[in-house]
Amino acid sequence: MDISSLKSQLSEHGQEHVLKFWDSLTEAQKQTLYKELSSINVAQVGEYFKNAQATLQAASEKIDDLLEPVPKELCGSVTRTSVDTLQKYETEGLKQISNGKVAMLLLAGGQGTRLGVSYPKGMYNVGLPSGKTLYQLQAERILAVEKLAEKATGSKGVIPWYIMTSEHTKEPTEDFFSKHNHFGLKPENVMLFEQNQLPALTLEGKLILTNKAKVALSPDGNGGLYKALKSSNVLKDLEHRGIEFIHVYCVDNILVKMADPVFIGFCIQKGANCGAKVVEKSFPTEAVGVVCKVDGQYQVVEYSEITQKTAEKRNPDGRLTFNAGNICNHFFTLDFLRDVSLNHEHELKHHVAKKKIPYVDDDGTEHKPSKPNGIKMEKFVFDVFQFATDSNFAVWEVIREDEFSPLKNADEAGKDTPTTCRTALCSLHSRYLSAAGAKLLRADGSPYPDSLSQPNGTDGTGDGNSPNDIPICEISPLVSYAGEGLESVAKDQTFTTPVMLELSSDGSVNTSQPKST
Repeated sequence: MDISSLKSQLSEHGQEHVLKFWDSLTEAQKQTLYKELSSINVAQVGEYFKNAQATLQAASEKIDDLLEPVPKELCGSVTRTSVDTLQKYETEGLKQISNGKVAMLLLAGGQGTRLGVSYPKGMYNVGLPSGKTLYQLQAERILAVEKLAEKATGSKGVIPWYIMTSEHTKEPTEDFFSKHNHFGLKPENVMLFEQNQLPALTLEGKLILTNKAKVALSPDGNGGLYKALKSSNVLKDLEHRGIEFIHVYCVDNILVKMADPVFIGFCIQKGANCGAKVVEKSFPTEAVGVVCKVDGQYQVVEYSEITQKTAEKRNPDGRLTFNAGNICNHFFTLDFLRDVSLNHEHELKHHVAKKKIPYVDDDGTEHKPSKPNGIKMEKFVFDVFQFATDSNFAVWEVIREDEFSPLKNADEAGKDTPTTCRTALCSLHSRYLSAAGAKLLRADGSPYPDSLSQPNGTDGTGDGNSPNDIPICEISPLVSYAGEGLESVAKDQTFTTPVMLELSSDGSVNTSQPKST
């Protein structure tokens, strides 16, 4: 250990305080702290802090005059597109899947802290009748869409699954997949890689010690993807496999359509190398980022960055002018990802989040603060939209109740919880069965309201469809990817809930009535 050089380097950048307990550390602690500090580019961190402060200041300024909605010609919508055109998009997507040109890339660096658990979100079970976790649902959807593509084209393609973890989630995620035999996927097609970390800083830009021998570190945000792609072998693996199109998403959306062939086909036929899947904002001031144009560049603008007057602007048809709600669900070509990762990653700005960060005081006493005492810096995955142009950017609007229900909080929060996720999936699957010609009855034999056949009200705000009035209904992705092929088991059939459709070992569909959740 060259402690003298390290001290000199830290001192040069005003960070020498992190060695104040050095003489009291054990040899093992010294080795650990030395290795950690040596891996931190303190000059670069100082520059990040300076730029992040400028970004924070800019974010506090309203940018209404610079905003434009995404041009109509770059947008598409599942509800305003003809059945024939939707079929063309789907056919294109399934063709690319069967040709082995499509990969999934999962952003899974976060822990389930707000859920009240210490393990990765993907391992969470929201209480479905099957007890399946988010990871299992997503793995089975990959298998399902591969089969759809093979059925449509006669050619079997593989969708490799790349999972970006963090230091805290990589090992438990690896163990979880191994324990469950990768949920039917081949291990060589499930690849984990780790995002980088950045030090947490005080509000004055100083490194924080969480204890005498440990610097406070945190993942560098889902926008750390591009640096991680460059530092890992993922880009090379994508190239080696002949992948051309990558579908990127966040782990917490229980309704995510893996390798969505319609979305992929839409982006390809638009000639896009960068695309965003969005949902229509529920109301003007909904706390969701909006995909739009700012001073000529595409980006996601947070709701706090625009005034209420701008948020309430409407088009002649009555729809909100800025209504493209971001759901962190994106399409990229490999060429675009490669260019961003190798040539533009350094241009992405760090965003600042004020956090409560455990620290050790000058006396060596450890504290867990009750209010924010520092900042974490991170990049956002969608900040690369700025590198897209009018000729290669696309936005695809989907129905929220069909495709977006995130898991973020424990049930006490009331929003984005295990209950809301479970309710959303059961509502969707109930509608699948209804559309296939089935009738659903409560345990007492009474029918559910007709409004359940429509995609609304699953949050308890519409037409009496409170979570307690949604049928407990689950369809395995191995039975149906998105509601297709259910007529043979559902048409003119009556199901008493709770009901669960699973694929049997002989390939037939097994209908069971599990205990109510």
